[in-house]
Amino acid sequence: MSSKNFIKLDNVSKYFTSNAGRFDALKNINLKISKGEYISIVGKSGSGKSTLLNMLTGIDHPSSGVVTIESTELHSLNETNLARWRGANIGIVFQFFQLIPTLSVQENILIALDFVNVIPEREKKERAMMLLDQVGISEHKDKFPAALSGGQQQRATIARALANDPPVIVADEPTGNLDDKTSQIVHALFEMMVSAGKTVIIVTHENISNSKYDRVISLRDGKIVSSTLNGAEV
Repeated sequence: MSSKNFIKLDNVSKYFTSNAGRFDALKNINLKISKGEYISIVGKSGSGKSTLLNMLTGIDHPSSGVVTIESTELHSLNETNLARWRGANIGIVFQFFQLIPTLSVQENILIALDFVNVIPEREKKERAMMLLDQVGISEHKDKFPAALSGGQQQRATIARALANDPPVIVADEPTGNLDDKTSQIVHALFEMMVSAGKTVIIVTHENISNSKYDRVISLRDGKIVSSTLNGAEV
């Protein structure tokens, strides 16, 4: 697959049904993302941003359509193989961190390494420390998440997302609970990942006028309503 079709969504729709009826969260989404792109997905609450992220990560299945990442059709995999594939290929950064509270910061990264188990056992602690140093919190390696500030927890989450050196990083409102200074630090880390060749996709409510995103994709009512490349409509 060419780098321009690194990630493809072909006619992806997602609907939910309840006693109130059917709700269409995504409607015939067609999207191509190149390898190494820095993408922002924006839109109001209920526009479909998080649902789209769930399609990209394989956390949820489309009602129709196909999601392909680097020649892998995500939902052709069974749940076990999909979880393994995700662990090796997708790093996920959550708004509310979702670190395991009973494990130290270093142990949170080690458990991600153990799940995929592609790093030799003797190198795992060294890699965990390298990642914590990379995000600037190596001195907190033995602390539990509750002992860290919100910004430090988010940096630990980013380190965990990078544990298995995945080609794709996705983040759902990663700075939504952080102050401006800490948000700038977190965005600098994402920009560093892009510079290293990773594809980074961020869902955000933030003002993006001064951002360094390669492309901004706007959603409304489950549809892509605009896509801008370096500020120009595409």
